[in-house]
Amino acid sequence: MGLTAVQTVRAASFGLEPRTSDGDLIVRIGHGDRAAFEELYLRFARPVLGMAMRLLGDHGRAEDATQETFAAVWRSAKSYKPERGSGSAWLFAVARHAIIDRARVRVDPVVESPAEEASTEVGPAEAAEHSWLSWEVQTALERLPERERVVLELAYWSGLSQSEVASYLDVPIGTVKTRTRAGLARLATMLQETGR
Repeated sequence: MGLTAVQTVRAASFGLEPRTSDGDLIVRIGHGDRAAFEELYLRFARPVLGMAMRLLGDHGRAEDATQETFAAVWRSAKSYKPERGSGSAWLFAVARHAIIDRARVRVDPVVESPAEEASTEVGPAEAAEHSWLSWEVQTALERLPERERVVLELAYWSGLSQSEVASYLDVPIGTVKTRTRAGLARLATMLQETGR
């Protein structure tokens, strides 16, 4: 999952070192490379924190989830398989698990509910349906071209605005809008094919 020849030539023409792909950094982290870990952290700490803030609504808990995400990345980088998807998709999946775990930790005291109230918890059938739908969306997302997938991951998982995505990826905002539209259209088509 290294750089394409075009990316390498572009970087060289500007006198820059080619940017190592996220997947390559994760592979290196799996071999204990601390410099690769630091680079990945610099790339993704802010988007992961943004996603955690959006989902948890509490800065302290979001920071904890972000820290847990990168601790999990360090521990489980060996499990990353480049052929199964992009490095960013893998990292955001790790982040989602850390955020969900953090959301399950109760911060308010438990209050005894009256016996006559109906349960608002999701039943097994609904939980299974939600899990299946999440898997279908993730599978379809992994089939998108990387340029479209990364834009959608940053916008929807990390909660970045289109201008923040453009700044992060160092591309014009029009490019972000075009990739977002194309990615969502392609995703909708793939999900319609599965009956969603």
